[in-house]
Amino acid sequence: MMKLFNRVMRFVFGVMLFFITLGIIIGVVRLFVILGDLVVKTDVMGSYVHIISDVLTLFILIELSRSLVGFFTEERLRMTFIVDASIVFVLREIMIKLFEVKITTEEIYALSVLLFVLGALRIGSVLVFQREKMIHTETRGPSLDGD
Repeated sequence: MMKLFNRVMRFVFGVMLFFITLGIIIGVVRLFVILGDLVVKTDVMGSYVHIISDVLTLFILIELSRSLVGFFTEERLRMTFIVDASIVFVLREIMIKLFEVKITTEEIYALSVLLFVLGALRIGSVLVFQREKMIHTETRGPSLDGD
């Protein structure tokens, strides 16, 4: 049963990785099309907001794809990649709202607390990963090549 579960999970994550990769490729192509519109249009601010939003969305997709690739190599999801994608997403929202001047003080406070919590999660996940890595090397013992 566990073999079947692992195969299904690998297949599902593979399909997700395929679509995320396809989305990244389409997003980069659209970014170049938007850059062409930037030269033609006179409304520069609207185009820049759109470009900034698209670039940050691509960063989110890249972080999510890194998480899925990590699943295939280590057979587990790394918290750091997921938290990184969440941090980039929140920063994207803050930057877009600030650029458009459509953010309230309450939203700034709420998003700041959310960023603080995500930052603490990121630091905690790195510390736990380092600790697990150290415990794993201690239980495995020194290697023959001096590592």
